[in-house]
Amino acid sequence: MDCTTLLLIDDHPLFRKGLAQLFGASDDFEVVGQAASGREGINLAVSLTPQQVLLDLHMPGLSGLQVLDELRQLHLDCQVVVLTASMDRAELLTALRLGASGYVLKETEPDALLAYMRNCHKGAIVLDSTLIALLADQAEPAPHCEAPGSDNLTEREGQTLALIAAGMSNKQIGRELGISDGTVKIYVRSLLQKLGLHSRLELAARVHSGALMKHEERH
Repeated sequence: MDCTTLLLIDDHPLFRKGLAQLFGASDDFEVVGQAASGREGINLAVSLTPQQVLLDLHMPGLSGLQVLDELRQLHLDCQVVVLTASMDRAELLTALRLGASGYVLKETEPDALLAYMRNCHKGAIVLDSTLIALLADQAEPAPHCEAPGSDNLTEREGQTLALIAAGMSNKQIGRELGISDGTVKIYVRSLLQKLGLHSRLELAARVHSGALMKHEERH
């Protein structure tokens, strides 16, 4: 079985070592590095090129958001999941807009965390269930956009939206709809623009919270 390589970035030694033990005991994960600070984490991400990064939000020096921003600018091919105790709405939205692949609370049960990371590796959207309503409340439409759930979406955009909410990656959506990855990206950008949102996670959260109706429910 191929292992998903994982980098842990957290300034609390006991918590970080606990995570290392949890993922190290799983057959499908390999912890390739541990960092006690944001700067060390960035350096390790560059040198180790892990497939996934589990990132604490509040650390001395560089914050998790600053780390996320730098990793994005470096164009590293890795999924970054924020693992934090924070339920601050602004931090959640900022993390998603900076390209986080997920946002999970530290109170999450170990087995659930493993499941989140496995699903993320498969291309699924990873968001702690307790945060979906929080995110939906903050994802306000832009002033020029029609209200969410309106008939402003094309049929293909509606199909794309439903598949995003189901946790599919662009590649999976392309296979499902018989279109290219590039075409899927165009539909995603159009959805974000029309609905005044900033990330795939916000799109999915609005669907799951009921703030958006799936396209097929409107026909």
